[in-house]
Amino acid sequence: MVEVRFYDSIDDKLLKFAVIISKTNGKWIFCKHRERDTYEVPGGHRESGEDILSTAKRELMEETGATDFTIKPICVYSVKGKTRVSESIDDETFGMLFFADVFSFEEIHSEIEKILITDNLVENWTYPLIQPKLIEEAKNRGYL
Repeated sequence: MVEVRFYDSIDDKLLKFAVIISKTNGKWIFCKHRERDTYEVPGGHRESGEDILSTAKRELMEETGATDFTIKPICVYSVKGKTRVSESIDDETFGMLFFADVFSFEEIHSEIEKILITDNLVENWTYPLIQPKLIEEAKNRGYL
């Protein structure tokens, strides 16, 4: 079982991930990793010495090719439990959830095979027990 919790704030040094719910022209943006057959919201790990907003901007650019966008924090989230068949998180790990509106893109040069721009949410999630909950929380907080 996966437990996802939401917080308004937390000590910055605990934030390990940035996840960016993204849209362009009112449509959802999802990423497909080269090694998976599923889709996910752009995001990734924070690098040493990087502030979490810089992580979010970098991951959005790397995973979608976004070059012109606005981005804002929504809330802190945490995950504990089995995230995928092959992954489990024993300790509560924390990330920052963001929303981005993307206005232009360039070619992607990363582990992402392609992006999907769609009117509807995907059904074949990489993290089906986590990312739909993040989107629901963003809706509940008035960002979507």
